Amino acid sequence: MVAAQLVNVLTPGEAHGRLYQPPAGPDVPAAVTAILRGGSRRSPEVTAAEAARFGPVARSLRAVFAAAAAGDTDRAAGLINDLLAQTGARPWLARHNGEPWHLHFHGSDASVVAGWAASCATGLAVVLGNSLDNRLGVCTAPRCDRVYVDTSRNGTRRFCSTTCQNRVKSAAFSAKAG
Repeated sequence: MVAAQLVNVLTPGEAHGRLYQPPAGPDVPAAVTAILRGGSRRSPEVTAAEAARFGPVARSLRAVFAAAAAGDTDRAAGLINDLLAQTGARPWLARHNGEPWHLHFHGSDASVVAGWAASCATGLAVVLGNSLDNRLGVCTAPRCDRVYVDTSRNGTRRFCSTTCQNRVKSAAFSAKAG
């Protein structure tokens, strides 16, 4: 999910047991472009000015994941409602550039940042609105605060990646053996 990738790439903290600093300077547009193209191959290259505006969006999205992971659904819903209002999110069908009809969540005159922020907020609203807030998480491995969307069948994911899962299992095994 684009929302989780924006949070994990553009917010500082800890990742996989190490301090994490988001990309800076000329690396930011390339990082954001790669994330957005993963969500839509038709996404244009992001400019430096647009890339800089994705940082605050990522921080707002992080707060939603953190509230949901803490079991504070009311706070998560309030944060999402704020994002929906700020972006003017509203669904509509569009067809352009020879593409088939597809769903947008922003006005036709919205900026790239507002459009993606609206789409991410809407996606998270759908998750919360369907009582799936337990599917939004923050990694439970020590020294990792990366977020994830649990798409597993049984909904028991606790880690952002297999790297963190393996770190925790390895530490548990070493503690038993020692």
